[in-house]
Amino acid sequence: MNQRKKITIVGAGNVGATAAHWAAAKALGDIVLLDISEGIPQGKALDLMEAAPVEGFDVQIKGTNSYEDTKNSDVVIITAGSPRKPGMSRDDLLEINTKIVKSVTEEIVKHSPNTILIIVSNPLDAMVYVASEVSQFPKERVIGMAGVLDSARFRCFLAEALDCSVRDVNAFVMGGHGDTMVPVVGNSTMAGIPISELLPADQIAAIVDRTRNGGAEIVNLLKTGSAYYAPSISAVEMAQAIIKNEKRILPCCVKLEGEYGYEGVFVGVPVKLGGKGLEQVIEIKLDDSEKAMFAHSVNAVQELMEKVRGYIK
Repeated sequence: MNQRKKITIVGAGNVGATAAHWAAAKALGDIVLLDISEGIPQGKALDLMEAAPVEGFDVQIKGTNSYEDTKNSDVVIITAGSPRKPGMSRDDLLEINTKIVKSVTEEIVKHSPNTILIIVSNPLDAMVYVASEVSQFPKERVIGMAGVLDSARFRCFLAEALDCSVRDVNAFVMGGHGDTMVPVVGNSTMAGIPISELLPADQIAAIVDRTRNGGAEIVNLLKTGSAYYAPSISAVEMAQAIIKNEKRILPCCVKLEGEYGYEGVFVGVPVKLGGKGLEQVIEIKLDDSEKAMFAHSVNAVQELMEKVRGYIK
């Protein structure tokens, strides 16, 4: 019998614990929920295990404060970090979260040298760069979750406007995870029909704007936290594509090596995710305005990467 896959989730806050919930419900593998707070990961893991007889999933969920328990993980989802508070930009989190992601990555690499890392911590693109630099893993095994979430928001708002099933809306977002992200309107469709034929330009522009501010909209409503249902399922969708070798085409933050004309920058693009992690960067044709927006987004990410270099040392 095949041994179950092992998924470690670092950070047992709202995003991490909810990711454990989704992964368990999908029975993707045994789960280790790790956090520095004593009792929190253990309590949440036990609570989830007690849901197993009702939901019917046969996986083990262990809460821990020790990296020893994470050894030989197939996939590690890193959600650890200080969350965004109202009035804070993602950049405000830069120095705090660089140090957290650096120390987490060092520990993970020690115990699971062959794992695939999925980074969720903000500011996302910069944290993927941190994990890549610290782990020294090949680019195939360090992937950031942002595009799946931003695209889900984009698709949600489009389906609402079109009054159709979300399953029939295909759309994705490229670029950095922040105000410069690029919802690619030219490639967005409802059941194959371009949305530009179905919605007026001003309505599409408003949806693009709402997508860019999707995270802030939720932060402002919650007042004491940020989004976690959609971010956590987005990370788990990526983990599933890897664990089940699904070869899904999903927008993720990866290191570009010449694609789209950029070298060494970590930014969101459509990729093929399978058993090896990143299997291919998909290059799509962008129109001139999309190219300009993407360049602006890449520039913003490069500035963050410059700042982070000083903090990694």
